[in-house]
Amino acid sequence: MKRWVWTFPVCTWLILSACSKKPDNPNGDGGYPPVVTDTVPQTKYDITLLNEAGMFNVTPEVYAMQRQDYNELSGIAASQLNKGLLYVHDDYNGNRTVVITDAKGKDLGQIILDNVSTRNLEDIAVGPGPEAGKTYIYLADIGDNNAGRSSIAVYRFAEPVISNPGAATKIHITAVDKLEMSYPKAVNAETMLLDPQTRDIYIASKENSRSTLYLAAYPQSTTAVTALKPVLKTNFELLTSGDLSPDGTEILLRNKGQLFYWKRGNGQSLVQALLTAPLAAPYAGNERQGEGICFAADAGGYYTDTEIRDHPGAVSNISFYKRK
Repeated sequence: MKRWVWTFPVCTWLILSACSKKPDNPNGDGGYPPVVTDTVPQTKYDITLLNEAGMFNVTPEVYAMQRQDYNELSGIAASQLNKGLLYVHDDYNGNRTVVITDAKGKDLGQIILDNVSTRNLEDIAVGPGPEAGKTYIYLADIGDNNAGRSSIAVYRFAEPVISNPGAATKIHITAVDKLEMSYPKAVNAETMLLDPQTRDIYIASKENSRSTLYLAAYPQSTTAVTALKPVLKTNFELLTSGDLSPDGTEILLRNKGQLFYWKRGNGQSLVQALLTAPLAAPYAGNERQGEGICFAADAGGYYTDTEIRDHPGAVSNISFYKRK
């Protein structure tokens, strides 16, 4: 009887140990694979149920581009150095030219990047850069319809002084920084955001019913490939462009049929601002293939432009939605 009492706990322990033994790790290293948790924040608001942004005129001022052969207009940006000038560009493969125009679409010349090879320019921005007191033009070579590029690039150069621009104006730029970047996995994109408060660059993917925002924090390397970091997941449909106001307190994003507006709070990061529901900014629906958007240099409204290549009879124009 005493022998049975002594052995019962031992047998019980052996049985419980055998039952609780974990299966061998399939990796064969004796450990267990960590649980991977997606820490990238996700927007929760419904973009089909947004309040209207009442601070802009609903009806835009619209002017046709003087040159209608610029028929693949994509990005648009307002000069911060040359009063009243706008920069636009076509997105055809190999383009390395910035078109100079104004709110009325005048033909005011070109800025040409020498010794630069591009693939698909999709967006443009103007803002601060590496040297204090200067403004820079950023050209986003990020288009990738087949999601097959191993890397993308943003070209940055100091904004030139443009005196008496006209149709014959040709400004050649030789000092250009190439900011090469790569995603964790290749994706198509047409939207670049330059945060003037931090000089960080953000790229928003162009996907059906979703868009991931990627960050290239300042200072971006000019000699090595920067790994883009996903920082926000959204449910925006096929984004085509975006912009921040010159002081960084307002944000715009767009696709071909909708415009979205945010007022950024004091001390908010760009991601924190985008996590709050935007307002629906006015859009007249007057563009056959709306592509670009930017704030005016004084933030007194915003401009949009459109591609017309695949729409016979359509007019390439610039629309301005004035702040009330």
